Amino acid sequence: MVGTTGCVGAAGDNAAMESFFSLLQKTVLDRRRWDTRAQLRIAIVTRIERTYHRRRRQSLSVG
Repeated sequence: MVGTTGCVGAAGDNAAMESFFSLLQKTVLDRRRWDTRAQLRIAIVTRIERTYHRRRRQSLSVG
């Protein structure tokens, strides 16, 4: 993978992701000491699934 950099003066490019990871760190990573990566992974996935609900698309009936 190759990292990307924004243009000079485009400070908001990564703001959304930085905000997401900052919130994730405060709400999951820093809450306790994790014994294994597997426990941490489950906690992260659970947090994301609970916070950002997947919405099912409604099928449109024609006719």
